Amino acid sequence: MPDWNAYFLALGVNAAIGIVAWAWSVARRNVAIVDSLWSLMILAALASYVVFSGQLTERAMLLLALVTLWALRLSAHITIRSLGEPEDRRYQEIRANNQPHFWLKSLYIVFGLQAFLAWLIALPAVAAAASPVPLGWLDLAAVVVWAAGMYFEVVGDWQLMRFQRERTSRDEVLDTGLWRYTRHPNYFGEALLWWGVFLSALAAGAWWAIV
Repeated sequence: MPDWNAYFLALGVNAAIGIVAWAWSVARRNVAIVDSLWSLMILAALASYVVFSGQLTERAMLLLALVTLWALRLSAHITIRSLGEPEDRRYQEIRANNQPHFWLKSLYIVFGLQAFLAWLIALPAVAAAASPVPLGWLDLAAVVVWAAGMYFEVVGDWQLMRFQRERTSRDEVLDTGLWRYTRHPNYFGEALLWWGVFLSALAAGAWWAIV
């Protein structure tokens, strides 16, 4: 079982990241920066747990490597995509619907909520990292599933960026490449790679992490 004290300390780390990011967003009047931080908050929850618990097992090193690769790639992709762009229309709508004082409300509506969800979603990775059980065949299956999900996410994102750059009309629909088989290969890949993380938790005996 995980060291629950270390897990809740990791929540404190995520909360601190959320507060700093919120202050930055107030200065920029743009809360969309939280999208670039989302994956990094999940990584922070896992890395903080490993540091606070001192449980640097083989599986912990494996999960840290996988989650780091995923988190840095996704954060960089979103950051590059949003450079020079105005605040995402989703957040503009949230801003409009939560006046007055959205600048203050965004602390818990946007940043607090995402810091908490990132901490919660990291639980299967934390549960896997906490186990001293040696790596086995199920961990290999976990890496295979994770890699398949990463492939769909990375290639799906790349194909979408290329399509948006080359299309001649906003009415065009991307239905080639991976987008021919699934409407959102990037989101499908995201879901799949996290099921891979769960398989590693399952290998560690943390079946309950399925929640």
